[in-house]
Amino acid sequence: MIEWQWSRFADLTAAQLYEMLALRQQVFVLEQTCLYPDIDGLDPGAHHLLGWRTVNGKRELAATLRCLAPGAKYAEMSLGRVVTSPAMRGTGLGRELVAQGIACAVRLHQGHAIRIGAQAHLENFYGNFGFVTVSAPYDEDGIMHIDMIRAAEPL
Repeated sequence: MIEWQWSRFADLTAAQLYEMLALRQQVFVLEQTCLYPDIDGLDPGAHHLLGWRTVNGKRELAATLRCLAPGAKYAEMSLGRVVTSPAMRGTGLGRELVAQGIACAVRLHQGHAIRIGAQAHLENFYGNFGFVTVSAPYDEDGIMHIDMIRAAEPL
């Protein structure tokens, strides 16, 4: 059972922020051996979706993503830093995370398309959510990426 928490950056506790950054570091920097500036100055203006689970009485972060308002990174709103913990892979949690993220993002920024910079090997995964590839593959920090857009939902 996942407990979903949607918070502005300023509303995250120090412990929640620590868990979020630790999970992103574990996957994006260490596991993917990608040296890049994860702390990029965009988190303070973002809304963050965190998925918590309880294991043996201990609450742990299982998944997270961030939503940026239109104009913060792209003309469209964007979802990024999409990550599930290694222990939760293959459980369907990634799909649930993206579905929850899209639903919350649409509520926050009605009438706006969503742009993502996706790892190229996840093109079909994001395509299942209505994202369409709008760029040629490009190298970002040693990993091939593509830009994808999901059209705005009607108001």
